[in-house]
Amino acid sequence: MANHKATKKDTRQAAKRRDRNRYYGKTTRNAIRDLKEVKEEKAYTDELPNVISMIDKLAKRGIIHKNKANNLKSKLSKKAALPKA
Repeated sequence: MANHKATKKDTRQAAKRRDRNRYYGKTTRNAIRDLKEVKEEKAYTDELPNVISMIDKLAKRGIIHKNKANNLKSKLSKKAALPKA
């Protein structure tokens, strides 16, 4: 356990950040999962910008890497661009 005052504070801050990052990450993963389950094209395209925004915010905050964010957005966008047969 930390003995210095500043180290104790750093430990508290790290715990807060970790909890916050876990919340943002889990919320975004749930939104992605829910988006993948949507069957109607209109509903999918309506919800896609919101999920992409959430993914961008994760990358901006440094919770996920920017390339991972781009890969996620690309995969979700491909489904919206597929022609319906």
